[in-house]
Amino acid sequence: MVSGKLPPPITTFYFKFTNLASKNCRERNETPASKIRRKNSICPMEPDLAVTSKVCTPATMAGRDSPLDELLLAPGKDGDEDAASMEAQHLLRRDKGASFSRSCLNLSNVISGVGVLSVPYALAQGGWLSLALFALVGAVCYYTGELVARCMRAGGDAVRSYPDIGQLAFGRRGRKAIGAVMYAELYLVAISFLILEGDNLDKLLPGTSVGLPGGYLLRGRQLFTLVATVVILPTTWLRDLSVLAYVSAVGLVASAALTASLVWASVAEHSFHARGGNVFSLAGLPTSLSLYFVCFSGHGVFPTVYTSMRNKKDFTKVLLASSLLCSLNYALTAVLGYLIYGDDVKSLVTLNLPSGKVYTRVAILTTLITPLAKYALVIQPITTGVEEKLSLGGQGSLPRAAISTAVLVSTVVAACTMPFFGYLMSFIGSSLNVTVAVLFPCLSYLRIYVPRGGVRGAEVAAIVGILVVGVCVAVVGTYTSLHQIAGTF
Repeated sequence: MVSGKLPPPITTFYFKFTNLASKNCRERNETPASKIRRKNSICPMEPDLAVTSKVCTPATMAGRDSPLDELLLAPGKDGDEDAASMEAQHLLRRDKGASFSRSCLNLSNVISGVGVLSVPYALAQGGWLSLALFALVGAVCYYTGELVARCMRAGGDAVRSYPDIGQLAFGRRGRKAIGAVMYAELYLVAISFLILEGDNLDKLLPGTSVGLPGGYLLRGRQLFTLVATVVILPTTWLRDLSVLAYVSAVGLVASAALTASLVWASVAEHSFHARGGNVFSLAGLPTSLSLYFVCFSGHGVFPTVYTSMRNKKDFTKVLLASSLLCSLNYALTAVLGYLIYGDDVKSLVTLNLPSGKVYTRVAILTTLITPLAKYALVIQPITTGVEEKLSLGGQGSLPRAAISTAVLVSTVVAACTMPFFGYLMSFIGSSLNVTVAVLFPCLSYLRIYVPRGGVRGAEVAAIVGILVVGVCVAVVGTYTSLHQIAGTF
């Protein structure tokens, strides 16, 4: 029987042959990496086509008006070329990426930070019952971290950072908004690092002073803040900070050493006898919650850890293991610190340790390493952002060094005029960490998945509840911390 159509085998062969010929001409001088980038930029074919040619029809182009439709590509719909691209990606990344154990270490370093120093103070502010809120905050931050991973999977390889998620969900305005919040958070964290260095060095070497010309005497916390600045300054001039990233891995060791020092102190000096203690304090609850959120901050770095993993499907397990490990360390430190010092515990628990003791020196020395190593890593996005804003890229290392030095000087001035580490960390936790760790992941997840019907009603209700609580914590905590900061002047 004669038909106006070619038989299916001949049709398939024709399209495959012409597609292969054009692809060979196009890809002759391309590298595997450029093939993958080109693959991600090609619009998806119509689902009713059973051939491997790629034709951008008006229907397919109409779906590319938003970043969501451009990035959310369903795998396995492009036939042989999809398989070839997936195989090329597998060959490129087979021997690259962090393993499961290395990813756990990296993410634990992100979560475990200077918050461990203030968690006993947070417990003292909220009372013993606030430990239940600590567990709740940890669970919420774990869940929002999982939401970050889902947003990353929705965007594919094009989403590699937190601002990228903002653009995927809300466009350019979302990218700018989350970028501004992240920069503010990083800047205040850099200030807290210098305050931490000055306080702990003053505790380690009390009574140290240096005379300056004109009869001015520099001593105490301000002296050691400037000393730490001199040590940190050369590290901010480096472009490749991979060495500092490895050095910052000692943060976990520092946290463990701090906990061990508290155990040592309790056995040697206090024998676990608590000095009073509140069961629950409503007045101190905002400060307590804000500091608990500081303990589980780091969501802005989660996309970096996610993209660095060899097997990204394991991110949920990595997040769970790291969250549990850090939660146990935080809880143990909080309970020990509050049992030993009670309501007299200070915003930096290391300041309560007696001077001259071996365990005090060990705790302070290990605590000092993390800020020294991480300061340059923290301000690097700020320096890069200023450099790009002023269009100074490619003009040598001198402009970058000048910008990083100016940022460092500004944080030193702020650190020397703000002697309230606990209040500053409370402000960071209530206003910025809550936004980055709770509000933004929930809003982005709803914006990306709800229009596609990918979220159940019960989950939407739970996320809305988290948003309501997050907004309340942010508003009340920010007001309380700013009121406390204002009262110090």
